[in-house]
Amino acid sequence: MLAFLVSCKDDDDDDEIITPPVPAPATLAYNIVKVYPHDTASFTQGLQWHNNFLYEGTGLEGRSTLLKVNLQDGKAVQRVDLDKAFFGEGITILDGKIYQLTWQNKKVFVYNLSNFKKIAEFSWDKEGWGITNNGQHLVISTGGNQLYFVDPANFSVQRTLNVNDNYGPVGDLNELEYVNGKIYANKWGSDYVLVIDPTSGLVESRLDFTGILQKTGMHYDGADVLNGIAYDSTKKVLYVTGKKWPALYEVTVNK
Repeated sequence: MLAFLVSCKDDDDDDEIITPPVPAPATLAYNIVKVYPHDTASFTQGLQWHNNFLYEGTGLEGRSTLLKVNLQDGKAVQRVDLDKAFFGEGITILDGKIYQLTWQNKKVFVYNLSNFKKIAEFSWDKEGWGITNNGQHLVISTGGNQLYFVDPANFSVQRTLNVNDNYGPVGDLNELEYVNGKIYANKWGSDYVLVIDPTSGLVESRLDFTGILQKTGMHYDGADVLNGIAYDSTKKVLYVTGKKWPALYEVTVNK
C-alpha cells in the first residue's frame, strides 16, 4: 500500500508530525438476489430507480435514448430518442425532472418526469459522463478524478471534489449514484464500483463485479463495460448492469 506520509517540522518544536497513511479501499462482498433481462441494444450510460421503474439513459450517436423500463421484462414503456447529433450520457431525477448529460456536445437536457417532455436545456463546458444528486445539488463526473456539485437551477458549479484513494487521484469516474450519504461510481474500463465519501473525496471501499456475466451464465459477445448503478431505498438493493449487457442484477451489499 502506498501511503501519503507528510512530515511537518515546527520551527519551535523538534517533534516531527507524521500524517497517518491513507487506508486502501476495502472490497465489499455482495449477494445476487435476482437476475433480470436487459436490452442488449442499450448502451447504458445512466440508471436510476424511481417509483417502481428503472430510468435509463443510453449513448452512441444516432442511438441515444431516455427510457422508462419495466424491471421484470426489461422492456421500455416510455422513451425519447435524442437527435442523431447527440451522444447521450448519465441521467438523474430531482424534483420531478430528469437531467440527461451528453458526452462531448456540451448540452444538458431537462425533461418532465411524467411525460418526458423536454422543458429546459443547459450548456456544460466539460465532457458529460455520470450524474447523480444529493437532493440539493447535481453531482457530475467528467471522466477524470473530479466530481462537480452543480446548482440545478442554473448549472453553476458550487463545489469541486477531488477523488483519491491510497495511491492518489482516481480517474475515469463514470456513472454515479447517491446511496445512503455516499457516492457510488463506476470506474470506466473496470469492473469496479467505488464508494466515495462526498466530503473528503476518499474512496472508502469498492465492489468488484469481475466476471459476473460469466459466473451467472449470461455471457454475451457484444457486451461492453460495466456501467449502470441504481438504488432501491425501499428494498435496500442495488441494480447493476453494463453497456449492451443481456442482464441486470439485483444485489445486496455486505458491509
